[in-house]
Amino acid sequence: MTSLRLVLVRHGQTTANALGVLDTRLPGHPLTELGHQQAADLAQRLAGEPVVGVYASRALRARQTAQPIAARHQMATQVLDGVHEVFIGDLEGCQAPEDHRTLHEMYHAWHSGDLEAARPGGESGKQVLDRYLADVAAIRCAHRSGGTVVLVSHGAATRLTVVALAANVDGALAGPRLLPNAATVLLEADGAGWRCLRWDDIELG
Repeated sequence: MTSLRLVLVRHGQTTANALGVLDTRLPGHPLTELGHQQAADLAQRLAGEPVVGVYASRALRARQTAQPIAARHQMATQVLDGVHEVFIGDLEGCQAPEDHRTLHEMYHAWHSGDLEAARPGGESGKQVLDRYLADVAAIRCAHRSGGTVVLVSHGAATRLTVVALAANVDGALAGPRLLPNAATVLLEADGAGWRCLRWDDIELG
């Protein structure tokens, strides 16, 4: 039996990303021209992988990023309910540097172990994990025979989830290492859990 690998992808650049606008409500902003190129480039990089499934969050940017990957492997993108970005409440639509700092302070709290931290009107780290991990478990169940699964999601939610999934990644590694647009994290099933093989351009092995 071949091993199961999970490629977690952050979506390509969006119009909100280009303006520094915090955007987490669904369906969210679309990809820019650069974002579409990033998605096409990623599809090319994954062309030789034994892809057995392509999944995306409900966000438009994630579905647009997944589309060329799915097309390359002649399959449809499956949209999941629980892998969307962290809802950030009162910071939605903000773009000032201090708003970004405030948000990253909350993420730092999560990666330091305080999963109950949340912005007013937003989600806690625990709420994010409850929904995201359920979808990853369903993916694993659906692909017991192995192969490579691609899941296009979002930066903050992905970083938090990898800490929960991978035995060799903790908050000290994931917290300060933001994922650029179209960056990937590669996980491999390891017994009942997962092991992180690569974080963006860092080989963990």
